[in-house]
Amino acid sequence: MRLFIGIPLATVTSDELAAISARLRSAADGLRWPAPESWHITLQFLGHARAEQCATVIARLGEVRRPPVPIHLEGLSFFDRAGVFFIGVRLVPELLSLQENVTAATKLCGFVPEARPYEPHITLARSKDQRKGLLAIEARIRHQPRLTSFMAEEFLLYESFPGASGSRYEVRARFALSTR
Repeated sequence: MRLFIGIPLATVTSDELAAISARLRSAADGLRWPAPESWHITLQFLGHARAEQCATVIARLGEVRRPPVPIHLEGLSFFDRAGVFFIGVRLVPELLSLQENVTAATKLCGFVPEARPYEPHITLARSKDQRKGLLAIEARIRHQPRLTSFMAEEFLLYESFPGASGSRYEVRARFALSTR
């Protein structure tokens, strides 16, 4: 199974991003636009895991104790080399601390944290041919949106099922963020 850990979006945030996507989307842009229910903020991509590793990850993540995390969305942007159109997420200390706690917990299960700096974001679309489809989107962006901030009350362990039209995600476990 392919696993990753992420923060689900608040309904108001998903609704705002769906409106932005609908406004910017074009059948001619050649981009893959994930369904709003698949949007999330990745904390860590684990990759392939055996069933017993999954059980250990769930146990370790259940030990993570963090308060709710403020989520502030920033501007629309692009990872050109990866062919990704996204909305940035401000890296506040609480979010970085949660991400570090998650990676520390999964390291105990044999998963290696990424060497790259953590860049939280929400992927809105992917381009099959990298830059071409992204140029079409960039030309349609007239202004940066103002988006509603929210408090993340939980993080989730997802299983990813890759497919021709994009990946489908199923929640394997939920972990509350609480002040207690």
